[in-house]
Amino acid sequence: MQLKPIAQQVVVVVGASSGIGRETALLFAQQGAKVVISARSEPGLSSLADEIRQAGGEVTIVTADVSIVEQVKAIADKAIAIYGRIDTWVHASATSVFSTFDRLTPEEFKRVIDVNLMGQVYGAMVALPYLKQEGGGALIHISSMEGRRALPFQSAYSSAKHGIEGFLESLRVELAHEGVPISVTSVKPSVINTPFYNNGKTKLGVKPTGIPPYYQPSLVAKAILQAAEHPTRDVIVGDVGKVLDVLQRLSPALVDSLLLLIGFKGQKTDELKAETASHNLYEPVPENDTVEGDFGHLVVPSLTDWFDRHPPIKWGATALIGLAGIALVTSKMLSNKQQV
Repeated sequence: MQLKPIAQQVVVVVGASSGIGRETALLFAQQGAKVVISARSEPGLSSLADEIRQAGGEVTIVTADVSIVEQVKAIADKAIAIYGRIDTWVHASATSVFSTFDRLTPEEFKRVIDVNLMGQVYGAMVALPYLKQEGGGALIHISSMEGRRALPFQSAYSSAKHGIEGFLESLRVELAHEGVPISVTSVKPSVINTPFYNNGKTKLGVKPTGIPPYYQPSLVAKAILQAAEHPTRDVIVGDVGKVLDVLQRLSPALVDSLLLLIGFKGQKTDELKAETASHNLYEPVPENDTVEGDFGHLVVPSLTDWFDRHPPIKWGATALIGLAGIALVTSKMLSNKQQV
């Protein structure tokens, strides 16, 4: 499967007003792609478009709520009307309610599902016909490590992310069966320093936080651009996410125990925040239309992500480690024989 160079692509970024989506749109534009950006926040889209244009990029704005399929379709239709095609569709919209399950209302749970899961489903539904028409392309969905391992206080969000994983697995096989050259990627970030924790509704009495360490949004954006040029099935962003994935596969009960130790206190700050404070569950919060959140002091680098973006070096290092292991085992075997 061959994907176009980014400089030759028309890219749609949904959920572009802040966080990962905003950084991703900026990076695509910097590398020469024609970018269609969408979100609910018109001020956030306008400031992003100004930033892209000032840097010499080409951008089109579509204001939309991803929980409404007609508005999602309007994003794709506008991209076709302006540029004639779609090469990559990136879907990053998200919202959350931080609360124990017994305090969630049915309406809150449903709203999180409607935005985080159904919004992504609608995105794929409207993008696929155009990607097929173009003869291929990339669907890139921003999931989460919570699609692999759910966390306390985030039952609705984790449910949506698990749903995305099941949806994409089914879709990927169907497209392969049809012989359609469309790359379907699930990007699973670890804890990222975006306004997500400012935007989420909280019933914890305090401002929520991710369980540190944090990683910068640029790390996820770089992974997305990599997947837009190089077909990729799954991407876990952040060293801690990769460790969590291994632990969850080995022993979910062990992860249960770890979360009992750190999962409750670790998601609470000391900053009081009322349930009635501003949040983006139903309406955008324009003052949070930034790339980064408030936890830059907890950000760390991720070594494994650098290797993921440089496959030859990654596999070369893996081969060297393997050869070193074989040499060590061989040396011990020879030593044992001589002793005998």
